[in-house]
Amino acid sequence: MNHSYFLAGITLRNFFRLIKKHGVSLYPNYLIRILFLLQNGIWASFLKGYEKRTFGPQLKNHPVPENPVFIVGHWRTGSTLLHQLISLDEQYAAPTVFQVSVPDSFLVSRKYYEPIMSKVMGEKRPMDNVKLGFDEPQEDEYALMKLTTDSPLIKLIFPKNDDYFLNGYKDFMPTDEEKWEKEMSNFCKKLDFATGKRIVLKNPFHSMRIPLLVKMFPDARFIHIYRNPYDVIPSTMNLWNIVGSQNQLKKKWSPPKLVDVVKSYNKILSKINVDFGILPDETKYELRFEDFEQNPVVELKKMYDHFKWDFTGDFEGRLKNHLVNLKNYQKNKYSITDSEKEEIHSMLNNHFDRYGY
Repeated sequence: MNHSYFLAGITLRNFFRLIKKHGVSLYPNYLIRILFLLQNGIWASFLKGYEKRTFGPQLKNHPVPENPVFIVGHWRTGSTLLHQLISLDEQYAAPTVFQVSVPDSFLVSRKYYEPIMSKVMGEKRPMDNVKLGFDEPQEDEYALMKLTTDSPLIKLIFPKNDDYFLNGYKDFMPTDEEKWEKEMSNFCKKLDFATGKRIVLKNPFHSMRIPLLVKMFPDARFIHIYRNPYDVIPSTMNLWNIVGSQNQLKKKWSPPKLVDVVKSYNKILSKINVDFGILPDETKYELRFEDFEQNPVVELKKMYDHFKWDFTGDFEGRLKNHLVNLKNYQKNKYSITDSEKEEIHSMLNNHFDRYGY
């Protein structure tokens, strides 16, 4: 799905709230996207009411899970692969592409959306050719954006100027924390209700929200996956250039600059370092992408052992079968100049030293 994928599934009420607050540009491509979102929003609004009538009383009495697993770290560090592999374990469940697309109604709406979404949704993500199936794990930020209309991604869709959309953020904390906590809790509650399994969430924006998440989920676990900045920075620039141009509804898209992406990367890594320094050892784990990519089963066993999770033979078999299917996957390759490497290294020197790159 190339047109406004991020906002597809938002209710009319929340979509109109965003337009009223941020405005739109009347470019033909944007008008097509807006019309798509409007008709999509009619269904989203109707099915939200249907779900509330069907499951409202049960959800109200269902407890909020206290023990989600959060995968944090910057974009393009291998967090998607980690999310996918953990979700193969029958003990855990990750929010799916479908669930984050229609967070208000996924308990009742699959039979209505699946015939349409299966036709309009691409088989692979446009930025890296990773499989984009209906039930593939997906970031919960897309759900939270639609539920709260309060996410840094809103600035990517409705930019006010040509600046990098993450510029100006001291953190990624919600402006209305009470509302955000309520919607986040309810979303996790629905996932728990639907699956009965421990929830695994992957969301780079959560890297800046660790103290809030600890407060909300006292038995949570945090996994930080990190990667060589020389690979992360150009890949992130490509990511935001693609999804920004496909989702924008205001002004013309401006590709991110290297210096802005590096500044944001530095901010996220620095915040993770501070917060991980406070977390008890048994609640946190750091994983080097290069080691994980080389020996995923071995590295996952180490992580499971650290958390005292049960690494079953069934899970190992699923992992190995899945990894066989990934053998032909080709990662995107990026070239950066020596001067760009120097700029990246000078701005991230302490992180290069800390992580041994």
